Amino acid sequence: MAVNGIGGKTTAEALSSLKDMTQDISAVGKPEYLSRIASAQAYMQQNDIAAVYLNAGTNMTYFTGLEWYASERLVGAILPANGDIVFIAPTFEIGSLSERQLIEGEIIGWQEHESPYTLFANTLSNMGISEGATIGVDESTAFFIVDGFNKALSGINIINGSAVTAHCRMQKSETELALIQRAMDMTITVHKAAASILREGITTTEVEQFIHEAHKKVGAPAGSYFCIVLFGKATSFPHGVKDPQVLKANDMVLIDTGCKLKGYLSDITRTYCFGTPTEKQATMWEAEKAAQIAAFNAAKTGAPCGDVDAAARACLETYELGPDYNLPGLPHRTGHGIGMDIHEWPYLVKDNPQPLAKGMCFSNEPMIVVPGEFGIRLEDHFYMTDTGAAWFTEPAHSIENPFG
Repeated sequence: MAVNGIGGKTTAEALSSLKDMTQDISAVGKPEYLSRIASAQAYMQQNDIAAVYLNAGTNMTYFTGLEWYASERLVGAILPANGDIVFIAPTFEIGSLSERQLIEGEIIGWQEHESPYTLFANTLSNMGISEGATIGVDESTAFFIVDGFNKALSGINIINGSAVTAHCRMQKSETELALIQRAMDMTITVHKAAASILREGITTTEVEQFIHEAHKKVGAPAGSYFCIVLFGKATSFPHGVKDPQVLKANDMVLIDTGCKLKGYLSDITRTYCFGTPTEKQATMWEAEKAAQIAAFNAAKTGAPCGDVDAAARACLETYELGPDYNLPGLPHRTGHGIGMDIHEWPYLVKDNPQPLAKGMCFSNEPMIVVPGEFGIRLEDHFYMTDTGAAWFTEPAHSIENPFG
């Protein structure tokens, strides 16, 4: 029997109620990639950075639209402060990479017995980047690649490429915001469907499998990007426990999941009671919601990111939680940025001076952990506008009626 949207449906019934939510949403187009490259180049020119190396992964995709995976073989792109982008890859992969290119650029190949690091150094030299120059290396680049660059380069100053990548990626465009919004809409719909299949005896594994299929049904081809389902005492572990649990009457339920839509991610957590909460659980749930709202209200354009974290912790202290990272209380930062990566810049963490600016997107999840008993995480995301913060998804309603 359903109570406030919790329980009452079979998995088949819940899945049949879902439909594709992506048919009217567009991916990032070539003009935006060109604009991103121009923005990066202007920043590099202003800051005396001759080039930035973008390793296979989200940074290369962000600037070029080319999707490729990082591996032991170097695949990447050199984005110079002036001139055209150049790609470096194993020669046998050039055909596959060429058909995926959205932004034109020469692909320079290296054979399996050759050093891609020497090729990298020679390519920089051919671009006119020589001794004394500063280059950025994508912050996600594996150490073995950076080590190879250091050994192959002479007199080149290597810096953390996030000086360029984070600068460009932190503030989202209208297209990016629309993609994130739709991904969030998809995941909150899946959350509601997942709540509807709960019953005594269901396992966390069964719920995770349902959520994966539900994400596919609403239009995420790969299903869930990630999924954490926790019952009872396991909810007090922020990222879960190794063994599955079985749902019992009056258990706390924590579900944290998201999906990917055309390169952009969602990430939403709901915590509620399958049955009747204790007075302590109800009080802690209200404290969690109050801290989440306090964090949102502190997100003022131009204010430091650290102010948002401070507001959440100050609110929790009024419930005699904390202080700082002490438990019972909030054991981690209040939030993270989101976009093409599930955790990206900037971060809502203590003393972060980064000013909040239009287009920045954040999780808002000041989780409360009561060790050995339960945990409560309510996670919604917001984005910054000219006048302040705006929600992607509205906060949960109550511990017994989470979806209102």
